[in-house]
Amino acid sequence: MSIDWNWALVVVGALLVLIEVALGGFTGFDLVLIGSSMALGGTLGLIFGSVPVGLGLASALSLAYIALGRRWVRERLRHRPVASNVDAVVGQRALVAACVAEHQPGQVKVRDEVWRAVPAPGVSGPFETGAVVTVQAIDGVTLQVR
Repeated sequence: MSIDWNWALVVVGALLVLIEVALGGFTGFDLVLIGSSMALGGTLGLIFGSVPVGLGLASALSLAYIALGRRWVRERLRHRPVASNVDAVVGQRALVAACVAEHQPGQVKVRDEVWRAVPAPGVSGPFETGAVVTVQAIDGVTLQVR
């Protein structure tokens, strides 16, 4: 019994894609792209009726992905932390909505949110309604502004 290598490439490529799906993208889509390269090479080998064409294309596509495409794919999949919630507020400009004084907390509007605010330590106040301030720090749910 002779092995049809083009069909073997198609089957192994499909299995690699299924394994990647089962792992939930754990390998960073490497198995999907290498499996797709193998399946595509095998399919073209079947179309042209040539085992060397199938093996050559599968090899060339897999090597091209490893040499050129892998870095690009990894860069697109890399997790970049996005400042959110409290971390996103520090350093932002805010509009004073209610007078902010040392012994009288007021309110400031940062983007579309209204926060309780006090002057930052060492900063003289008060800040009147309509003034633009910068968020220096956060203490609990109170912004410290300058």
